[in-house]
Amino acid sequence: MDRKQVGAWALYDFANSVFPAVMTTAVFPIFYADVVVGGTGGAGASWWGNALSLSALIVATTSPLLGAIADRSGARKRFMFGYVAACVGAVALMTTLQSGMALWGFILFVVANVGFEGANVFYNSYLPDIAPPDRRGSVSGLGFGVGYLGSAVGLIMVLPFVDQPPVMWLLVAGFFLLFSLPAFFFLPKDEPTGVGLGEAARWGFTNFRVILSEVWENKELRKFLFAFFFYIDGVLTIIAMAGLVASRTFGFERDAVIVLFLVVQFSALVGAFALSRPTDLLGPKKVLLGVIVLWITVGISAYFVEDPNVFWALAVVAGLGLGSLQSASRAFMASLVPDGKEAEMFGFYALCGRASSIVGPAMFGYVTLAAGGNQRPGFLALTALFVIGLVLLTRVTDPVAVRRAEASGRG
Repeated sequence: MDRKQVGAWALYDFANSVFPAVMTTAVFPIFYADVVVGGTGGAGASWWGNALSLSALIVATTSPLLGAIADRSGARKRFMFGYVAACVGAVALMTTLQSGMALWGFILFVVANVGFEGANVFYNSYLPDIAPPDRRGSVSGLGFGVGYLGSAVGLIMVLPFVDQPPVMWLLVAGFFLLFSLPAFFFLPKDEPTGVGLGEAARWGFTNFRVILSEVWENKELRKFLFAFFFYIDGVLTIIAMAGLVASRTFGFERDAVIVLFLVVQFSALVGAFALSRPTDLLGPKKVLLGVIVLWITVGISAYFVEDPNVFWALAVVAGLGLGSLQSASRAFMASLVPDGKEAEMFGFYALCGRASSIVGPAMFGYVTLAAGGNQRPGFLALTALFVIGLVLLTRVTDPVAVRRAEASGRG
């Protein structure tokens, strides 16, 4: 492995993790729901859930096509840069938000989240290029571990400015931009393919059925993506709604919410690092099965918990499973991707992740609204998503485990 490439790749995870930590989890959701939208009866949660769902829909419907165009034209890094620029610019514009500007805040967040998630498609697609098959779990774990460190640093960075939202948004934009730059300098360069961007786009739009057939005909990849669709929906919805749950259901003040997520970032960092090597040794499937069972336990427990201190403990346990689940999922996906189709296939990975996110946040928001602002009924609905994902994942063959079994047999 080229250590400079791996380091730059991991540093991008450090850079972009400030966005979900501050903007989709701990700080901005509460600011948007309570200050920008205001009111009572779950209106803020509904606006927020719809913003998450729309941005997820945009990423889900565009990522496979744009990934295929990037692969065909050799423009993967240019696409990634464009998405990062969109995210950073939209976050910077959030300094203009004031009370009552619900629609403007909605638009800015959708643009920012599409930029963040869209860039991840191309970022993730570099994993098969920079790490051999027997190190992808470790490298993926390194990325997520460093990423959770970035989340923690980002939360610490904005904590002194919780009463100055415009300062927080500028700090997030600057942090993301600064630490993402090494990735654009050191990751593998875009290689000319002889196909221009316009030609590749025309091919993609007219041959999208061919693109769909490529992933559908890969049996194990198809089965994995179906399982991923369900269990990642539960994870991403919990991440997105956790700030509102902590403040509305368990009475956490804004500063306490930030501290809670700071602690969760460190527990997720520990989980990502602790299970990165076992992902290579045991195979990502075994790690994922165990972690999903952990999430099911946390989801059921959260429905019954009343004590905020117990909620703290549950959040830390969930954090341990958060880093390892995301890392092992990415490594599993990388092991199933055919050469030369990295951005395209990780576009489908984003499609499943984002399409599932259309369902989860909207479902949680509407259930909360129907229950008069009570968020607890949504917990069990999200837990059901983990159960479905667990069952489907048992049907997927892990190529890492197969290779190790074959090697052991030859030995």
